Parts: sequence; structure tokens; C-alpha cells
Amino acid sequence: MAATKKNILKAVENIKLLSPNAAGLLEVSSRENHDLKDIVRVIKHDAALTAKTLQLVNSAAFGLHSKISDLERAITYSGENFLISLVMTEAADMIYNCDLAGYEGHKGGLWDHNLLTALASKRIAELSKEPLNTNVAFTAGLLHDLGKAIVSDFLKGSAADLLASLDKGEMDDYASAEEKLLGIDHTQAGYALGLHWNLPEPLPSAMRYHHKPAEAPDEHRALVYAVHLGDMVAMMTGRDTGADALRYQLDSNYSDFIDINENDLAQIILETDSDFSKLKESLNE
Repeated sequence: MAATKKNILKAVENIKLLSPNAAGLLEVSSRENHDLKDIVRVIKHDAALTAKTLQLVNSAAFGLHSKISDLERAITYSGENFLISLVMTEAADMIYNCDLAGYEGHKGGLWDHNLLTALASKRIAELSKEPLNTNVAFTAGLLHDLGKAIVSDFLKGSAADLLASLDKGEMDDYASAEEKLLGIDHTQAGYALGLHWNLPEPLPSAMRYHHKPAEAPDEHRALVYAVHLGDMVAMMTGRDTGADALRYQLDSNYSDFIDINENDLAQIILETDSDFSKLKESLNE
């Protein structure tokens, strides 16, 4: 077990670092008080990303009547969340598109799950009892489960045994079962990746505590609860990562941080599924 944990952490160290512009964009977008001009300052120094942004904004998916050649105007149309999604698909494509064999998932499933979690987390953050930057919630949701890509290979062939352990009540949730088997779970591996990439808070905390939000640092707890619920919404809509779907505990203390009821939840499920389809279409142009 100790050897497996060591190998997993070694695998994290071997993952390619984010490009300076991708890291810079995540750093800017994680600030509570950032605006469009801050985003433009980062993007304009990346010729390839600028070109890709303009290309996609001018694609059929956006349905604009006239071509846009100005970056700031393009970002106004596309929105910050589109840009973060675009940057992360480029920067971490190999991670998002791993086959998740250890979870008996499928190629692209991690991206779909994280993207829907991001959209749901953003909408849930609007219902927070304390002010939250909803775009930060989106970015946190987009990154929250990246640890699964790291531990997946080490979990191959174990899904049936882990599920049996849960059914017998031997473990509280799938992450606990992972830790018993490997000495580390996907949230801890994700946190290690966040540190490896030098991600600013609250992003590493969301990666580490999204299944146990009550343990998140006080200053990030409300946001982590938003991602916790966003993750549940994604699984409820069928955008999961495989064998572990809905095998996590809902922390009932969410109501201390998020003012959400059944009607809100139903609306969020409908709206995020629609938002997901539109955003995926735009990114795939």
C-alpha cells in the first residue's frame, strides 16, 4: 500500500506542468475580485489562444451576424467560463481524456463530468449564504476530479471488490475504499496535482475536500460546498465517471452554506444539462 501511494505521487510529479499562460489564467480567474480586463491581459500574450478564441467565437455555434476581430469583444461574447474550458482542454487534454479504466468509465467521461460539475457549481454558488465569485466556483468544479485520472491505472480490476465493500457497509464511500486499497484516494491525488501545478487557493482545496467539505479551510468552505453539490448534480444527470457514480455521501450541513431547495435543484439540473450541451458544441467547433 505504501509503495502504491509512493508510485501514485511519483506519477503526479511526472505530469507536465501547465503552460505559463494557462497557469496565469487560472491564477487570475481564482481571484475573488477579477474582471474582464485581467483575463484579456493574459490571453493577449498567447497568440495561439487568441487565434483559437477568435476562431470559435466566429464559428456557427455562436451564430453572430458579423465577424469579431477584437479579443476583448470576443471574450465579452464568449464569457470567462468558455475561455477557462478552452484553456484546460488544450493544457490538460491527456488527463481529461484518459480512459478511466480503473473506474470502468470511458474516454472523455472525466471531461464531461467535470464540465457539468463546473456549470452546476457556478449556479449553486449563486445560492450561497455568503458572497461567492461564481466564476471561481466554475473553475473549481472544472478541476475537482482530476485526481481520478492519476489513480485510475492503479485501480484497474478493483471496481467489483470496492463496490462489494461498500455494499457490505465496510466503507463509507468510494474514496474511502480507494484509500484502503491504495493508501491514497483520488481527492488526495488531485490535491497533490494542484500543488504540482502551483494552483492558487481555493482550487486545491476544492480538489481535496469536495467529498468532505466540512473539512475544508474555513475561508473556502462555502465554495467547496458548492462544488460538493455540483458534483452530486453531475452524477444525478448521468454525467459520472463510472463505477463510483453516486457512491459518495451527501454532507447534510450544506444547508448552513447554500440556500437551496428541491425546486432550485430541479431547475439547476435542467439548466446545467442545457448549458453543458451548448458549451460542448462551442468547444467542439
